[in-house]
Amino acid sequence: MEAHVAQYSARLLQQEKEIKILAAEIDRLKNFGSLEVSPSLEGLRDENTKLKYRLNVLQKSLQEERNKSVKSMININSRIQEIFRDAIKAAYPDLENPPLAVTPSQQPKFGDYQCNSAMSITKMLSKTNEQKVSPREIADNISRNIPDNKYIEKVEIAGPGFINVHLRKDFVSKQLSSLLVNGVEPPAIEIRKKVVVDFSSPNIAKEMHVGHLRSTVIGDSMCRLFEFVGYDVLRLNHLGDWGTQFGMLIAHLQDKFPDFLTVSPPIGDLQAFYKESKRRFDTEEEFKKRAYQCVVLLQSKNPDFIKAWKLICDVSRKEFQKIYDCLDIKLIERGESYYQDMMKDIVQEFEDRGFVQMDDGRKIVFVPGCSVPLTIMKSDGGFTYDTSDLAALKQRLFEEKADIIVYVVDSGQSVHLQTVYAAGQMIGWYDPAVTRVVHAAFGVVLGEDKKKFKTRSGDTVRLIELLEEGLKRSMDKLKDKERDKVLTEEELKAAQTSVAFGCIKYADLSHNRMNDYIFSFDKMLDDRGNTAAYLLYAFTRIRSIARLANIDEEMLQKAARETKILLDHEKEWKLGKCILRFPEILQKILDDLLLHTLCDYLYELATTFTEFYDNCYCVEKDRQTGTIVKVNMWRMLLCEATAAVMAKGFDILGIKPVQKM
Repeated sequence: MEAHVAQYSARLLQQEKEIKILAAEIDRLKNFGSLEVSPSLEGLRDENTKLKYRLNVLQKSLQEERNKSVKSMININSRIQEIFRDAIKAAYPDLENPPLAVTPSQQPKFGDYQCNSAMSITKMLSKTNEQKVSPREIADNISRNIPDNKYIEKVEIAGPGFINVHLRKDFVSKQLSSLLVNGVEPPAIEIRKKVVVDFSSPNIAKEMHVGHLRSTVIGDSMCRLFEFVGYDVLRLNHLGDWGTQFGMLIAHLQDKFPDFLTVSPPIGDLQAFYKESKRRFDTEEEFKKRAYQCVVLLQSKNPDFIKAWKLICDVSRKEFQKIYDCLDIKLIERGESYYQDMMKDIVQEFEDRGFVQMDDGRKIVFVPGCSVPLTIMKSDGGFTYDTSDLAALKQRLFEEKADIIVYVVDSGQSVHLQTVYAAGQMIGWYDPAVTRVVHAAFGVVLGEDKKKFKTRSGDTVRLIELLEEGLKRSMDKLKDKERDKVLTEEELKAAQTSVAFGCIKYADLSHNRMNDYIFSFDKMLDDRGNTAAYLLYAFTRIRSIARLANIDEEMLQKAARETKILLDHEKEWKLGKCILRFPEILQKILDDLLLHTLCDYLYELATTFTEFYDNCYCVEKDRQTGTIVKVNMWRMLLCEATAAVMAKGFDILGIKPVQKM
C-alpha cells in the first residue's frame, strides 16, 4: 500500500511540474499566434497547439487522479460559468475570447444567478459585423445553446439582455445532503501547490505591539485557508534577529551581567534593556565604539558572541510565544540570521550578471520601473535589508520550490518589496506567469480619535496588554448578560477566551486589509451587527436548537442520509443557496487574498438563518404545555448545515466558537 501511495505521489508531482512548465511555454509562444486544435494528435501542426493539447490531457488526468481520493464541494458559480462558456462558444464559434460574466442574483425575482455577457458580446460583434444585433437576440441565442446539465432548472431573458438562471431544487437539496454526510469540504483545486507565507515578523529585543497584530492575524488566516484547500503551507516568521542593534545589546549585556556565559542573566524586561543600551549608544562614545566591535565579532561568529546573541533571542522568543499561544498561532522561525551565509553569493550573482553599480563605495542595483535602487552592500562591506530580502526570496524559490509566496507586511513596505520582486524577475529567478509572489499589504491600526493607535502617554500599545484588556472586557460583557449564573466556571472561561480573542481577530479581518481600521473594544464586543460577538452568539444558538429538541449527533447523521431536505418555503430556499456559496467565497479569497469577504459571507449566512428560523418552525410545540409535538427534521438539517459552514469559516479565521455562551 505504501509503495502504491509513493508511486501515486511521485506521479502527481511530476504531472504538476509538467503542467507548470507547459503553461509557461504556452504563454511564451502566444506572440507567434496559435492554430486551431485538431481532433487528433497527428493533426496538431505547430508547437503551441501541441502544448495546449498535452496540457489539456495532463490537467484532465491530474484532476481525475485527485477526484479518486479528494472530495470537494461544488463551486456552483464556476459550474454555471462553464455552462455559459460552452453555450457562448456554440452560439458564436468565431468569437475570440468572448466575455464571461456570471454573478449571484441580488434579488429573488431575477433568479439565482445572472449571466450578463450579452451586452459585451454585442459591442464585440458590432466591430466585426455590419449587421446590428440586439443584446436580447444574443442572450436568446446563448440560451438556446445551453447544454444539458444537472444544475439549471430554467433561464429567462430580462431587460436589455440579462440571462436569469434558476437552479434546480433537487440539485441544491442533494448538495446540502452531501455536505451533511461528508462534512464541509474545500473547493476543488487543480494542482496542489507549495505556499510560503511570511507573516508576524517582530524584532528581537522589542516587544510585539498593536502593529504586529494585523500581520499575525491576517497571515495566520491565509495559512488556514491554504491548508484547508490542500496546499503544502510553510508558515514563516521572518524575525528581525540580526543587525547592528545586537552590537549595543551584547555590549550592554557584558557590562550588566559579566558572568552571562556561565550564569543565565535575569533579563525580565527586554524592552527596558533595549532602551538602556540605545541610550548608552547615543550618548557614550566609548560604548558606541565597543558596540561596533561586538557587531564585527558577532558577524565573524565568535562563539562567546553567538551565545550572547542566542541568550537575547531566547528572552524575546518566550515573550513572543505567550502572544502566539493566546492567539493560537503556529509559526516556523526563520529570521534574517538564517540568510546571512547566502548574502555573499547574492552580491556575486548580481555582479556576474552586470547589474551592480558603485555609488560612494556602496554596491547598488537599479531595477527597471522602480524609482529607488537596491543597496546590496554598504561601503564598509556590510549587507543590508535589501540583501537579506533578496536572499530570502531566492531561498524560497529555489530551495522551498514555492509556487506561491505571500508577504503579509504593512503597506509602508510596498515600494521596497515590489523592487525586490522586480529584481528577482530581472535576474531570472522566477516568471510571474508561473510563480505568484505577492505583497498582501495592510493599513495601520487607528485609535478612536482616528490617529495612530497609542497609549495615553503616547507610547505604542503593547500587544500583550491589549489581549489582557480584551479578556477583562469580555468577562465584564458576559457578566452583564448574567452568563456567569447559567454557565459553569469552565464554560464561562471558555466563552471569555472565545469572545475576547475572536472579537479582536474578527475586528481586524472583517475590514478590507488594504485600509486602515479603527480599534474599538466597544464596537467589537457589541453583539449587534457584523461582529464576532454577534456571530458567536448566533452559532451557539443554532447549535442549541437540536440539543433542546433532544436530537443528538447520531440522529442528525441518520437523518442526513435518509431525509430529503425540502426547500419549498422561500426562506428555506434562500438559506440553502447561501450555504452552498461557501466554496465560491473561498475561491475568490484564494484569488485576491481579501479575507473580509469571508467575514461578510458569515454575517450574511447568520442573518439569512435568522430570517429562516423566524419564518420556518424547526420544532413545533404545544402552546399550552410547551411539550414538543413535532420536529421538522429537514429544517433541523438546514440548521446543522448552517452551523457546519459557520464552524469551518470560524476555523479559517482562527476563531474558536463554544457550544454554550
